[in-house]
Amino acid sequence: MSIDQRQRPSHDRRTPEFTPVDHGRRLVRIETSRIAALIPVRAIVVSAVLVVVIIAAGLASMTIGAYEVDFPSVIRAIVDPSSDPDIRQVVFEWRLPRVLFAVLCGAALALAGGIFQSLTRNPLGSPDIIGFGVGAQFGVTLMMVVLELNTYMFKAVGALVGGLLTALLVSVLASKNTLSSFRLIIVGIGVSAGLGSLTSWILISVSVEKAMMAATWGAGSLASLGFDQLVPAAIVFAVVTLASHPLNRTLPVLEMGDDAATALGISPGRTRLAAMVFGVALVALVTAAAGPISFIALAAPQISQRLTRSNTPMGTVPVMLTGAALVVVSDAVAQLVAVPVGVVTVSVGGLYLAWLLAAQYARRA
Repeated sequence: MSIDQRQRPSHDRRTPEFTPVDHGRRLVRIETSRIAALIPVRAIVVSAVLVVVIIAAGLASMTIGAYEVDFPSVIRAIVDPSSDPDIRQVVFEWRLPRVLFAVLCGAALALAGGIFQSLTRNPLGSPDIIGFGVGAQFGVTLMMVVLELNTYMFKAVGALVGGLLTALLVSVLASKNTLSSFRLIIVGIGVSAGLGSLTSWILISVSVEKAMMAATWGAGSLASLGFDQLVPAAIVFAVVTLASHPLNRTLPVLEMGDDAATALGISPGRTRLAAMVFGVALVALVTAAAGPISFIALAAPQISQRLTRSNTPMGTVPVMLTGAALVVVSDAVAQLVAVPVGVVTVSVGGLYLAWLLAAQYARRA
């Protein structure tokens, strides 16, 4: 491993006409028998800072609650097995799973947002805007309220099926010879509004108890989640993340256009299908466990892209760490003001969306 001050032109003896592009960025070169990669130093620094933010915010959030635990006691409970057993129970059994769930949900939503924004080549192309998140929410509502199947597994199936059917419907309605990102976003907004209306109609048609249960879940909350839900969710997240790893290479190429992707040996149709399935699966994973946590998928890829100065929202590790930091910090704020984390992310995300729309309009004007 070595650090290049700049990526300087060099000539391979076997191919003397080859000259690497000088990006003007400091890079870390990793070379092994199986792996060869150039990683921007800025991305490494940003990722390290985000890890510190996640740890600090997570530890701070574990001091908040009805049972008062100060910061030194939280640290002691984590590192010292002989510390107060009551405090260790509060920290490890009640509060640590919530922090870990916040990290998982933030990472999953951010990766899903990066996938869809790269797929649509538009910063507004997140599952929150184009309706896939609402489709997953509608599927879970049907499972919980209509079919009365309230276990995590059934909610996960409802979220996945609802999200995939919504993605199929939006894709079919938006297709006209080719799939335009603008049409996809506009059609997605319309489908999202329709599904939201159907969800509201279902809730006013059932008993008050069922409606309250669905409304509480629909606010998006990490409370009362434990290791029983965390372990299967983490396994699914790991599998989907690993399976979607090739998209880091194919989606940025697809951003250059279908003709360029085809010339480089990438199938645009197959890549779009895989991206939609993996993106919806990540959204369904979070929706089934914690309910809809809005705007993280919209904001995290764009914030990460600006922090790392990347050309694409598909920088997996920085993007996931950005999403995790946003949800962990938002959940700490939510606990302080005694509201679900979804309320905080909607409030902050709404302001971010307004700024993003204004910036897009100013750029085109």
